[in-house]
Amino acid sequence: MEYAKGSIGRVFTVRIDHGDDLILELIKLAELECIESAVFTLLGALKEGNLVTGPKESMRPPEPVWSGFDNVHEILGIGNIFLEDGKPKIHLHVGTGRGDSVKLGCLRGESEVFMVVEAFILELEGISARRVTDNEQGFAPVSFGKIPDLE
Repeated sequence: MEYAKGSIGRVFTVRIDHGDDLILELIKLAELECIESAVFTLLGALKEGNLVTGPKESMRPPEPVWSGFDNVHEILGIGNIFLEDGKPKIHLHVGTGRGDSVKLGCLRGESEVFMVVEAFILELEGISARRVTDNEQGFAPVSFGKIPDLE
């Protein structure tokens, strides 16, 4: 386990509108406001989206299981923002629901907002954290402290 201690900096309340791409809008805000470390929650609805709902087998690097939807689903989400290769990277897990169908997974790719999504972003201060690619694991986990080749 690794960890870092910091404090809450700026707080953003965000409305993402009908037809917008959810993840793209979060990235644009992070770039506009120079957000390098943050956690966020969100709620609303998506018209369509793709989720990674687990690995096909218990091995690394994982081969993802994809589960998409192309009709409106309500969503609740929690995520974070850290830099990867100098750019904001969104890691967002959402629970989606429509009728009796419920899914949970990591939202990836394009995702079109239906009506509205509201996000509440808490910037983290005093934390030196970046996403650094780990080829053995097959993803870019958060790394703390001195980051090779970046400092």
